[in-house]
Amino acid sequence: MAELKLIPIDQIVVPERLRTVEEEHARAIAQSIVEHGLINPITVRATPAAKGGNWTLVAGAHRLRAFEINGEPEIDAMLVEGDKAEAQLIEITENLFRNDLSVMDRAIFVQSYRDVWESKYGKVEPGRPGNRANLSQLLADEAEAGSFSVHVADRLGVSRRAVERLNRIAQDLHPTLRSQLRGTPAADNQSMLLKLAKEGPKRQQQIAAALKKEPDLSKVLEAAKEPAKEVSEADKQRAVRVDLDRAWKSADRITRVLFVFDMLVEAGVANELRNQVKAAMEKAQ
Repeated sequence: MAELKLIPIDQIVVPERLRTVEEEHARAIAQSIVEHGLINPITVRATPAAKGGNWTLVAGAHRLRAFEINGEPEIDAMLVEGDKAEAQLIEITENLFRNDLSVMDRAIFVQSYRDVWESKYGKVEPGRPGNRANLSQLLADEAEAGSFSVHVADRLGVSRRAVERLNRIAQDLHPTLRSQLRGTPAADNQSMLLKLAKEGPKRQQQIAAALKKEPDLSKVLEAAKEPAKEVSEADKQRAVRVDLDRAWKSADRITRVLFVFDMLVEAGVANELRNQVKAAMEKAQ
C-alpha cells in the first residue's frame, strides 16, 4: 500500500533514467514550485541497504532536481513497494502520459514498457502456450481482447495502429541517429521518423554522422540523395517499343486499323495508297 512521506533529499538514490533530466525544464518546475508548491509528489521505493541510501527514485526526476535547485532539504514522496522492474514500469507509465514527450521518446517508452514487462512476466505472444496468465496480468479482465498493443493503446487513449507505429520507430531507429535527432523538430515528426526507420542501420549511421556537421535534417537528406541514373538512348527506345507492344496487344481491331492509317499518313504514303486502291477498283469495273 502506498504511503505519503516527507523524506530528506540526500537519502534518495537516482538510478539511470530512460529520460535524462533537462536542466531548463527543471528550472521552470522549480519556479512553479516556488509559486504554487509541489502539486504531485515524487515516487520512491525502499532501497536495499547494500546499495546505500534509504530510497530509490521511481518517478519525478525533474521535480526532485527542482527541489535541489530551490535548496530544499526535503520533499514529499509517495512510497511504493516493488522490485526494480515494477519501479521501472511505474516510471515508464508516468512518462507515457506526459504531454511534452516527443513522438520519438514516446516510442522508446512504449518499447521499454514492453521489454520490462516481458522481463518480469514472460514474453507477450498471443496464442503462446502458458502465456494466458501473463496476458491476464497485462490486460486485467480484458485478456481475451488481444495483444500488448491493445493494452498500451487503451492506456494512452490512442489506436492500436498508433502504438504499432511507435514500436516500429523504437525498434528500427538506430540509437546513434536517435541521439542526434533528440531535441530537434524531427523527433516529433512521426512520418519522418518512420521514413528514417525504414533505412538500413548503415544508412542511418551515415545520416547521424552528417547531422553532426549539418543540423538541418532536410539538407542532409537532400545532399545524401543518389543522383538520378542517366538513361541511354537505346534504353529509351526499348521502353517505347515495350509500351507500343503492350498498347497494340490490348487494342481492338478498329483501333488497330486507325493506328495503322495514322502511321501511313505520318509516313506520307496514305494518299499514294488511296490512289492505288482507286485505280484497282476502276480497273475491276
